[in-house]
Amino acid sequence: MIIDGHNLIPHLSGINLADPEDEIQLIDLLQEFCRLRRKSVEVYFDRAPVGYAGERSYGRVRAVFVPNGVTADDAIMARLKQLGKRARNVQVVSSDRQVQQAARAAHADVMSSEAFAALWERLLEEEPALDIRNRPLTDSEVEVWERLFDLGDPSEDQE
Repeated sequence: MIIDGHNLIPHLSGINLADPEDEIQLIDLLQEFCRLRRKSVEVYFDRAPVGYAGERSYGRVRAVFVPNGVTADDAIMARLKQLGKRARNVQVVSSDRQVQQAARAAHADVMSSEAFAALWERLLEEEPALDIRNRPLTDSEVEVWERLFDLGDPSEDQE
C-alpha cells in the first residue's frame, strides 16, 4: 500500500496538518493499521525540512520524506514506475487526481483518502483504544503543558 501522507491527514479526525507532529501521528496510526490488517505501507510526505529528507522504517511502515523541490505526488508516481508490473499488487491511497491517474495507468488499485479515513473509522469502532485522541501524552507533550501551567494566568500578576 502506498499512501500520500499529507493528502490523507486532513481526512482523519484527531490529526491536523498544522500540527508539527502530524507526520508522526499518521505513522503511529498506520502502524496500528498494519498490525490489524497485516499489511505493509509506504507513506510519502513532501516538504521535508533540510537534513530530514530520506526514508525511515517504523515497523511495517516505511516513511519517505521527500526533499523540497520534489512533491510526494512525483515521488509516488516514480515509485509506481519503478515497480513496473509489480504495481498491479499495490493499492494507492490518494485523492489527488494526477496520482490516481498514474496509479490506474500502472494497473494499481486506487483508494481515495476519504475512503481510507472511513475504513479507519470503522476500525476505531471495533477497537476504540486505537483512537489517537485516547492515547497518553508523550514526554515532550507533557513538558509543553507543564510549561504552560507554570506560566499561570498573566492577569493574576497584575494585582
